Formats: sequence, structure tokens, C-alpha cells
Amino acid sequence: MGRNSREKRDIFYRKAKQEGWRARSAYKLLQVDEEFNIFEGVKRAVDLCAAPGSWSQVLQRKLLKKFREEGTKLKHFNEEDFSDDEEEYNGIADEAEERSDEIHHEAISSCSEHASPAVVDIHEKDEEDAIIVSVDLQEMAPLEGVIEIQGDITSEKTAEEIVHHFRGKKAQLVVCDGAPDVTGMHDIDEYIQLQLILAALNITTHVLEEGGCFVSKIFRGKDITLLYAQCGVFFERVYCAKPKSSRNSSLESFVVCKGFKLPPGYVPRMVDPLLDFQYNEEQSEQQDSNATFSQNGGPMLGADRYIVPFLACGDLSGFDSDRTYSIGANEELGMKPIQPPTNPPYKKAVELKRSNNNLKVDLMFK
Repeated sequence: MGRNSREKRDIFYRKAKQEGWRARSAYKLLQVDEEFNIFEGVKRAVDLCAAPGSWSQVLQRKLLKKFREEGTKLKHFNEEDFSDDEEEYNGIADEAEERSDEIHHEAISSCSEHASPAVVDIHEKDEEDAIIVSVDLQEMAPLEGVIEIQGDITSEKTAEEIVHHFRGKKAQLVVCDGAPDVTGMHDIDEYIQLQLILAALNITTHVLEEGGCFVSKIFRGKDITLLYAQCGVFFERVYCAKPKSSRNSSLESFVVCKGFKLPPGYVPRMVDPLLDFQYNEEQSEQQDSNATFSQNGGPMLGADRYIVPFLACGDLSGFDSDRTYSIGANEELGMKPIQPPTNPPYKKAVELKRSNNNLKVDLMFK
């Protein structure tokens, strides 16, 4: 699908470019927060499978006070020193469509020069209080105020590095928007996605503090109850959320887990993770009454089965991701991405195609 065609069809794809998000998935996390208030009181957050960085942008703008003004058209520190003309703000917002981060940093720097010393000092102190760590195997373009780790979420070294950046403390929020390259064979895609989530859940047991929150993308297929059960072992409350910005035709949903607590006797480890742990009767009795497994290890059936609440997130009167919206007379089409891929795997194929349109892609493997 061409860029212009997608912008005409997908309102959130178009809005993401207009508002400076690296991907439309930013709206999904924002709408989950509207329903579950996951950012309240959070000072340490981790974004797993972070590239291209839209969820890290959400964390940046929600948790770092310095960047909250981005969502309100770069509101100035001392408003009396600046014009209140709405056109001035709209002009900044328009420029931010193509280089939002650069414009934002310049505006913040300019505003800081005019702000009173007391305001700047408080601002810098608040920025230091929040720590955001983004992890991905792929290289990701930098985000100011976000610590980036290019590493494997199945590696214990990565977990140790995350905790190190938190100065020995653990995260209060872990989010994961990772997904495999889909094949179109739904059973295989769901299985691979489930294994990716389990890897994210396993590293979460290493880096999340007690009472913390975990949010992850899921493919809600016929076997999703297994994942709900696995999350229920480590969290007091498990929800399934479907943001308004996620298409109804997609199996995509998000699991929201609150109240993290390791089961008695469970020791997090990377070598043989998660459900290899065997519970005895005494430990099973100590678990919450909503536990998914009975004391003999078998699944609970009937009225005792674990039911996960399913919630629709986002304003029901807002934009619909499955609807096509007309393009405004003053709206620009064909806008460039906010942040192009830094080093995509298809880069070599694109270079070959540009050098010779008749060159077959398979020549690069010879």
C-alpha cells in the first residue's frame, strides 16, 4: 500500500505523523493508560522490544516533566515572556511533523533561557527522578532522556544492565509492544508471539518491583487462556484490553497485569524460566483464591476457571481505526516518517533495486 493510500485510509497513521509519534502504536498505549492509569506514580519504567520507539516516546512525554509540554503544543515555562498567539503554537506543531524531536529540543532550550532559575532547577530535579530504559535487539534512534540498551531480553546480562541503570532499584512499570514478522499462518504467528511474551514476562520477573505493572501486546487466539494463567501466577489482577486505535479485524489486544508478586519459593532465572517451577500443596494454599491451577496441578474447570476481564479502551466517540476519513483541504499527504528505520534488514535489497531497477533481489545472495 502506498504512503498516500494508507494516510487516506488510516486516521491514526496520519495523526501519528502530524503529532510527532514514530508509529501509530503510541495511541494504543495512551488509550490503555486512559483506562488503567498505568503511569501514576511511576519513576522507573522499561520498554521491551522498543524499536522504532513510539512507546518510549509515550513514556518520555508522560514521565519526564521536561517533555510533557510536547503534548500541549510546547507550552512555555513563563507564559508572560511569550506571545499567546495560537498561530505561533500551530506553526511549531506544523514544523514538528517532520522533525518533532529536533524542534522540541530547540524550543525547550529557548524557553529555559527565559525561565526563572527556580523553575529550571525544579524542572531538572523532576527529570532526574524518572528513569526510562528501552531495550531492543535492533538499533534504535536516540530519544533524549531515554536510556537505550541494544540487547537480548532472554539474556541475564540485559536484566542486570536494566537494574544497574535504576541504581540497584527495580522498575515500577514494564511495557512490551514486540511482535514477530507475521507469516499469515495464524497458529504459527500466535505461538511465536506467545513465546516472545513469555520471554518478556520472564525478564520482567527479574526487573519489576513488587506491586508493579506489566503491559504487553498479545494475539488473542484460541489458546490465549494459557497466557492469562501464566500471568495470573505472578500478578494479582490480569486484564485484556482492546484500544480503540487497534483494528477490530486484528487479533491484537493487550494484556494489562497489576500487582506483581513472585510466588513463594520461586527464584527468577533465565536458563529454565517460568512454568518449570513445581508447586507443592502448602505453597498452593498460600496463593490467591483466584489461582488458575488446582492444588493437584490440573486446570480449574467450570465456575473455578480464571476469567480475565475484557475492556475496550479509548473514547468510543473518537476516531475509529476501521473507518476511512476524508482528507481535509489543508492537510498534507505523503508526509515523511518521523523516524525512518536506522538499519533495516531490507536495506541491501533497496540499494540494489535503486542501482538497477531490473536487478533481481536474489542476486545479493550470490
